[in-house]
Amino acid sequence: MKPLKLAEAAGLLGGQLHGADPNALALGFALDHREIRPGDLFLAIKGHRVDGHDFATAAYKAGAAASVVEREVIGPHIRVPNLVSALAHMAWTLRGRFLGPVVGVTGSAGKTITKEFVAAALSQLGPVLKTEGNRNTEYTVPLLWAELDETYRSVVVEMAMRGEGQIAHLATLSRPTVGLVTNIGYAHIDLVGSREGIARAKAELLRALPGDGLAVLWQEDEFLGVLRERTKARVATFGESSEADCRIESYRPLGWDRCAIGGVVDGQKWQTELRAVGRHIARDAAAAILAAARLGVDAMAAAGALAGADLPPMRMQIVPLNEATILLDAYNASPPSVIAAIETLAELPCSGRRLAVLGEMMELGDHSEAAHREVGRALALHRLDRVLFVGPGADWAREECLAAGIEAVRLPSASDHRDVTAFVAEAGPGDAVLVKGSRVLELERALEPLLRSTS
Repeated sequence: MKPLKLAEAAGLLGGQLHGADPNALALGFALDHREIRPGDLFLAIKGHRVDGHDFATAAYKAGAAASVVEREVIGPHIRVPNLVSALAHMAWTLRGRFLGPVVGVTGSAGKTITKEFVAAALSQLGPVLKTEGNRNTEYTVPLLWAELDETYRSVVVEMAMRGEGQIAHLATLSRPTVGLVTNIGYAHIDLVGSREGIARAKAELLRALPGDGLAVLWQEDEFLGVLRERTKARVATFGESSEADCRIESYRPLGWDRCAIGGVVDGQKWQTELRAVGRHIARDAAAAILAAARLGVDAMAAAGALAGADLPPMRMQIVPLNEATILLDAYNASPPSVIAAIETLAELPCSGRRLAVLGEMMELGDHSEAAHREVGRALALHRLDRVLFVGPGADWAREECLAAGIEAVRLPSASDHRDVTAFVAEAGPGDAVLVKGSRVLELERALEPLLRSTS
């Protein structure tokens, strides 16, 4: 971030500086005292299990310029009434200094990939400030605005939803001019009760758009009408149907790690290659091309820029293992993303067997059984050679496969990561293995012993 005097940082946060030189410089932010770099401001977050205030002294000893706290601590600190509100105040002030386009990105699946695609497409206008990784919460989104300087021409902000009001908070401080919703799925449905509740929560981004702003939505989303009703901004859509403003006309896998896509936006043809596979990835790309085109980027230039986009790990990531191919998509899981991954596995050329590790989908509340059974029917339809089920919820998917007549020997269940490791280790030359599950399962850890043995 741009260095700030501690007195200036305290002013931006709306806090009082104690025990520190007001002219000393703050060089960055840290949320974990173990990750302090000299000159950082340590954010003393009070969590459910750990209170960051207890580590303020350790942060100072590690080189922190000061801690940002809600109560008195030993060592230099900036005291604020409420940390979330203080960070929002800082971000709101810094955002007010920026006159370029700000694109907010949310959705039940594909947020991070789409954010990277949008940033790549907008790079044609000049340097882009973007959310790093998945730093998309009330503690991390404000920190993005501390990185702002005069070189940036656009900003792309990823926004997470863990309940009603969270996106509204992030949108209030970031004031987006473009709002992009990838889809309405099932993620965090346990917190809002229904997909309708998810749509309302995601639409908080659209409500925040100005009248001359732009809402970018998926044409085939069953909640498109709901989302349209909740914004006063102009609406543009992406998808496969003829009604979409940015229409995908072709999708062709070029192997396990690349695909070629083409389409048209506002009458202009575009085509490109992506460093990932899956029709759902193609939709994310179309959304980015649409947003960039409406912000003045030539459609073909926007599409071409996607070929070099930074794609996050564990989202359709190819991991070679001996002579087999692992398709690692274990960052998270919901019915649409799991079904899309299954379809991708089924349609790609494969000289050996098609195998899958299917982990339980979490945070689905009362919808869990129905959601897992939906995935089970998709598995049965595509008739993979073998599927390993991980977690109690996945048993419902397995039941659907059994009901469809698939032999039980092809549908084993796992007790722990060792079973997953053993299952993947059985993959032979030409085999392809999809590894898909919710983040809490950490299925990628089951691959570590196999990867170590081949390094």
